[in-house]
Amino acid sequence: MARNIEDIQRDIERTRRQLAGTLDELAERSKPQNFANEAKTAATDKLQDRNVQMVLGGVGAAVVGLIAFSVFRSRRRKSDLKELQRLLSERH
Repeated sequence: MARNIEDIQRDIERTRRQLAGTLDELAERSKPQNFANEAKTAATDKLQDRNVQMVLGGVGAAVVGLIAFSVFRSRRRKSDLKELQRLLSERH
């Protein structure tokens, strides 16, 4: 059975309203501020996870250890160079 023109026009208007609503929602979701807020929320949620906290703590401790080792090694190298310079100056 064929539909009458009023039914078709109502369907077209309903489809237009749905499409307009979908486009508005997509425009709202694609705003950079909304992306930033979503990323911030996701990062905050991740940082609340105990396993993530443990990993970050381990990485932090490793970085501090490497810095301390590097400073110690640098000071020792300077000390060794000074000692070598002293020994060489005594030879002449």
